[in-house]
Amino acid sequence: MNQPAQKPVAIKHALSVTRDADFAAWYQEVISEADMAEESGVRGCMVIKPWGYGIWERIQQVMDARIKDAGVSNCYFPLFIPLSYFAKEAEHVEGFAKEMAVVTHHRLVGDGKGGLVPDPEAKLEEPLVVRPTSETVIGAAMSRWVQSWRDLPLLTNQWANVVRWEMRTRMFLRTSEFLWQEGHTAHADRADAMAETLRALEMYRSFAEDVLAMPVIAGEKPENERFPGAVATYSIEAMMQDGKALQAGTSHYLGTGFAEAAGIRYQDKEGAQQHCHTTSWGVSTRMIGGVIMTHGDDDGLRVPPAIAPHQIVILPMLRDDDGDEALLAYCEDLRRALAAQTALGERTRVLLDKRPGKATQKRWAWVKKGVPLILEIGGRDAAGGQVSVLRRDRLWREDGKVNFAGQARDEFLATASAELESIQSSLHAEATTKRDAQIERGVTTLEGLAEFFADAKRYPGWVELGWSRPTGAALEAVVQKLKALKLTIRNTPMNGPAPAGTCPFTGDAVVETIYVARAY
Repeated sequence: MNQPAQKPVAIKHALSVTRDADFAAWYQEVISEADMAEESGVRGCMVIKPWGYGIWERIQQVMDARIKDAGVSNCYFPLFIPLSYFAKEAEHVEGFAKEMAVVTHHRLVGDGKGGLVPDPEAKLEEPLVVRPTSETVIGAAMSRWVQSWRDLPLLTNQWANVVRWEMRTRMFLRTSEFLWQEGHTAHADRADAMAETLRALEMYRSFAEDVLAMPVIAGEKPENERFPGAVATYSIEAMMQDGKALQAGTSHYLGTGFAEAAGIRYQDKEGAQQHCHTTSWGVSTRMIGGVIMTHGDDDGLRVPPAIAPHQIVILPMLRDDDGDEALLAYCEDLRRALAAQTALGERTRVLLDKRPGKATQKRWAWVKKGVPLILEIGGRDAAGGQVSVLRRDRLWREDGKVNFAGQARDEFLATASAELESIQSSLHAEATTKRDAQIERGVTTLEGLAEFFADAKRYPGWVELGWSRPTGAALEAVVQKLKALKLTIRNTPMNGPAPAGTCPFTGDAVVETIYVARAY
């Protein structure tokens, strides 16, 4: 006799909206419920709260170590850049002109009505641009710092904020002010500059994969997607759970154009004057948006242990009675033992949450923040030398109950580091499987591309196809065809599959593989 099919267990998730129902609303709720950021009162700018900033600090710390390991030194350059600096590089300024915030006055005066207005007598002799990127101001410094071939390569980086006046904003993904690092280097020749450009690209690729557990495809951007003034632009592209692409980092070979505009020259070994070849490369707080949309679920954020401000949170089940003192002592001893361990190459980051309140409410607050491991410990656990362990990446049991696992204290101490490493690799494997399942390789025509992306409310993934790499007017014709479908070329993957066949855009023989997608 056939057994009746069991009904799926209904799970009451922590968020009020699911990814499938409304991905954009889900994204905003994750940020709110995980207490990551909030509106600031200035359009397009956000207040990054402690948990969100703690994640950025972890990104910054790990990335900064990798930058310095490559021999790059940190500097700081001014927030305000004279407009004349941009005028020296016409293509660069044209690319940013619509996004620039400009300071024109240095003082306010009363308007006679109780308000304030710019003082007409305090107009600046030259307008100052609020830093949208620093190629021009750093180029001016490099022109002073580089004199001889012995000064090269010059390798600099800065951690800073930048302003680009965005029309449509979304927290972490696209804001008028954001945080980032920007590397700027000068080299004696093209080969050395290209090596640095690709080194930075590989640094970003491995960082995304190994630290953020976010699978990416590294490759070269098409001509129309290059950084303004660059000779070549490379990117890492990540697929979000809704199938759209996110450009998560870029590295640019700038040739000698910026050096010629800024006068960055050196005397070579033969005594002749040569222009430097320069690069720039950067990642920003956009990476946090990528982590949310790669790993988040219907219960909130899931933070990879490598960037979690707290990798383990201990929740004592306090009763406001005489037993609390012994329970807290047990939990503090456990915290010290865990903090003395290492996981993923660093000291384990552990928090003992002693705040008043119900343990279940605090548990769900940490679940929504995405803490990798949550320990709930009651008086009986302490007396029996036990812990109750919840892995954030395995939140639910098949019966719809929260997946707590009871363990002996010493057993957990022996396996805690391995559990964190397991969560890190599990999140990466899960995201990779999802991405690979959403890459379509059977499209060979423009009509097929349009059909694949026909439903405007659905983002089915990416299309991998071959093209003839057109340039100039022929490329612009392709861009317009894709624009009509709300699509963009993401990049040509490094060491991508060998292409074959006919270009769906031009009818010519294909020369390389590209990825086409809708994007953030």
